[in-house]
Amino acid sequence: MGGDHGPPIIVPAAVEALSNYPNLQLILVGNREGLERELQIYGALNNPRLIIRETTQVVNMGDPPAVALRQKRDSSMRVAINLVKEGVAEACVSAGNTGALMAIARFVLKMLPGVDRPAIVYSLPSMKGHVHVLDLGANVNCEPQDLFQFAVMGSVLAMAVDNNVNPKVGLLNVGSEAIKGSEQVKKAAELLANHGLGINYIGFVEGDDIYKGTADVVVCDGFVGNVALKASEGLAKMILKMTKEEFIRSWYGRCAALIASPILRALNRRLDPNQYNGASLLGLKGIVIKSHGNAEQKAFAMAIRVAMLEVEKNVQGKIQNQLAVQLGNYKSL
Repeated sequence: MGGDHGPPIIVPAAVEALSNYPNLQLILVGNREGLERELQIYGALNNPRLIIRETTQVVNMGDPPAVALRQKRDSSMRVAINLVKEGVAEACVSAGNTGALMAIARFVLKMLPGVDRPAIVYSLPSMKGHVHVLDLGANVNCEPQDLFQFAVMGSVLAMAVDNNVNPKVGLLNVGSEAIKGSEQVKKAAELLANHGLGINYIGFVEGDDIYKGTADVVVCDGFVGNVALKASEGLAKMILKMTKEEFIRSWYGRCAALIASPILRALNRRLDPNQYNGASLLGLKGIVIKSHGNAEQKAFAMAIRVAMLEVEKNVQGKIQNQLAVQLGNYKSL
């Protein structure tokens, strides 16, 4: 029921995902009447792989996390996360209020042992494929140990999802020199450099290194990460818009566009933020995926795919196992 569009986007995305993945089963949580109306439009009302779980409340995009947590216990968001806690569902996907989703997930599912705060991780395109960046908004102010824990979780995620046995982990900073950065970042760098726990820490990286593919995992606090993410998405949209404008500015450009159309379509696919929708809330005892609130059908279907991948790869289980070893050793340092 959440996000900017609600069922008119979520339902067709669910139907698309069911069509693409024969082994997928979905539970749509929310207002039954509204969901059935949309399912009727797409001829999926009686799909045996789709269940409706009716609720009486909705978490609005402007609701404070405390209100969502304490006063809306029968909201679609709360019930969906409860289903993960109960083992009825293997993952939850939501386009709703990020703060509320984080608060409810943390309260219901609890944190993995050794993790103090959850982190939002997102996959961005790079010159060498893609890079996992965290945190992207869950924690505006972070202590050095928080950044250390994010690095451990991000490294394990890259191992599991990308089959990367030795992912390179970088700490985002205003420069690569050791003297630069805040005290929190410097102390986190010391922890990562001296941990001896098998993390392939490569040192400080700068903003442009995200897209160069210098690291497989880039770690930062939620304020910096969210700004980097939103700026990147805005830049991608601007490049695509300006490229189109230049091609249609003159008859010569329009002729060139016809010749270059295959390349332009490929560029559009590679830069389209919808291709990378679906951010994981790492550190929880359960899989929760956050979709953009303004996600369109294709984008939300991609978020469902991210949830499927994490279930198939047993990402949460692998993170828990690695955390028990690496963070357990860290506590003894």
